[in-house]
Amino acid sequence: MSLQNFEILNKIGEGAYSVVHKVRRKSDGEIYALKKVKFGSLSEKEKENSVNEIRILASISHPNIIGYKEAFIDPTSNSLCLIMELAENGDLLEKINLMKKRNSIFPEPEIWDILIQTVRGLKALHDLKILHRDLKCANVYLFSNGNVKLGDMNVSKVARLGLVYTQTGTPYYASPEVWKDKPYDSKSDIWSLGCVLYEVATLNPPFQANDMKGLYRKVIAGDYPPLPSVYSEDLSRLISFLLRVEPRKRPGCDELLQMPLLSKHCNMSEPLASENSLLNTIKIPKQLGALANSLPASNYSVQKISSRFPEPFRVKQPRMLSEPYMGKRNHNHEEEKSQGPVRVLERRNPNPAYGPAIIYSSPYKHETIAQSIQSLKAQYDKLQPSIPPVRPYYNRPNIKPSWWG
Repeated sequence: MSLQNFEILNKIGEGAYSVVHKVRRKSDGEIYALKKVKFGSLSEKEKENSVNEIRILASISHPNIIGYKEAFIDPTSNSLCLIMELAENGDLLEKINLMKKRNSIFPEPEIWDILIQTVRGLKALHDLKILHRDLKCANVYLFSNGNVKLGDMNVSKVARLGLVYTQTGTPYYASPEVWKDKPYDSKSDIWSLGCVLYEVATLNPPFQANDMKGLYRKVIAGDYPPLPSVYSEDLSRLISFLLRVEPRKRPGCDELLQMPLLSKHCNMSEPLASENSLLNTIKIPKQLGALANSLPASNYSVQKISSRFPEPFRVKQPRMLSEPYMGKRNHNHEEEKSQGPVRVLERRNPNPAYGPAIIYSSPYKHETIAQSIQSLKAQYDKLQPSIPPVRPYYNRPNIKPSWWG
C-alpha cells in the first residue's frame, strides 16, 4: 500500500513532526485519518514512540479505542504513514471550546456517557498493562453515532512490572506522582481521567496557575474549585474519587465499572469486543525502507461494531425473527431493503390472506444465518399443505355479526 491508494481531502491537524489528513481510500470510497510522521527528522526516542503507537493500536480492537487500519512507508517524503478511523465530530477539546463560544454547558447525561466509554477504553489498555500516559481532552475523540474513543498513543507505555519511571504527559493532566518524579502505574491515568471529566463539566482544567510552580503546589495538594451547582452530588463525588492525591485510594477501571454510581447514571451493558493480545515490539532498522516488513498487517476487513447498538445486536449468536406482514393482500415489496442495523434477508408468502412473511436477521455471521434460512424453508415446505387459506371475516358469505340486523 502507498499514498497513491488514497485521495487527500484536507488537513485536520499538524504538529512539530507530523501532520494529519482526512483521506478517502480509492478502492472502497471510505473516509479515514492519515497521520504522516516525518521520520527522518526524529530522534531515536521519537521514532520508537511513533512505531510504538502503531504497535498498540494494531494490538487492540475495541469500540472505545481508535481503530487501526494500516501502516506503510512513503519513500518520497521519507515518512511513516498510519491510517486510522476518522472521528467525524473531532475531539473533546474542540467541543469544549465550542461550548465556551456558545456560553453553554454539557448536559450531565452526556458527561456520564463520556465517562463510561472512556473508562472502557482505558480498561482495554490497562488489561494489556498499557498506560496511556497522555490522557487529555484533545486525545478523546467523538463520533457522529455517539461513540467516544481514545487515541494518540505515541507516548503510551507497556508497564510489564506494573510501575513506570519515565515522566511524560501534559502538565494540566499529570498526576501528583508524576509531578514528584515518583514511579507510577495505571492509577496515574485515572487521575488524568478525573481532570478530563472536571474540564468537561466546568469547561476549564481543575488545576490552573500563573506558573509551573503554582501549578505544582495545587496538583500535589489536590486543590480544585467545586463543580457548578447545576450538576449532581453523584458527579462531584465521582470526580473527587478520581482526583485523590494518594494513588492507592483512587479506583481502578474494574472498580469504577462496579460502582453503584455508574450503574445509576450509565448504560452498563457491555459492547461487543474481541480478545486482544499485545503484538511483539517493532524493531527500528537503520534503513527506513526495511521497516515496512516489520509493520502490522492491514485491518480493513474488521466490521465496525457500535457500542450504541441496542442489546439484541450485541449478542454473540445471530438473531432470527420471522413475523407476518399484516398489510394489504397484494402489497408490492422491494426484494431487499436495509432497515438500520437489521437487514431483510427474504420475504415469503405462506398464506395469501396475510401477505408475505419477513425473515429478519443481524448482519453478522452470514454463514450461520444462511443455514438457518434453509432450515426454515424445509420446515415451511412440510407444513404448507396443512395450512388452509383464511379469508377475512367480512368477506365470508352468509356470515353477519349479531348487530347487523
